[in-house]
Amino acid sequence: MPQIVLVHPQIPPNTGNIARTCAATETELHLVGPLGFEISDRYLKRAGLDYWPYVNLHYHESIATFQSYCKQRGGRTIGFSVRGSDNYAAFQFQTDDWLIFGSETTGLPPDMLAECTATVYIPMPHPKVRSLNLSVSVAIGLFEARRQLGYLV
Repeated sequence: MPQIVLVHPQIPPNTGNIARTCAATETELHLVGPLGFEISDRYLKRAGLDYWPYVNLHYHESIATFQSYCKQRGGRTIGFSVRGSDNYAAFQFQTDDWLIFGSETTGLPPDMLAECTATVYIPMPHPKVRSLNLSVSVAIGLFEARRQLGYLV
């Protein structure tokens, strides 16, 4: 099953909401530091409600440690970015994909984006809207991957 990776997340409630989505779908969640908050942050816990025991959570201190871990486990790295090459809905997801999202303020670092197997974007027709909320983007990407792979049955 695809996994969710958050690189340098900054806003605790977003990460908490994503953790709840991961708990509900039994999706592994990887946080890549440095984080913009402490794991014990009350806003993070509040957004995740009482679902934290059901989150398969992994913490990686840096991009380098995450990339090493990812290479050991295998699979494609799919970077979500407003500068992605493929529309996420037209992209063919695979069960061992790592769905990678950057921070709320800066997105994925350019060097990490360049290392991704593929990059995808979520179309936003309104020219004045730069991006969606991180937790919304994760849910959109994860549920499309799950739909394609037959996990929504």
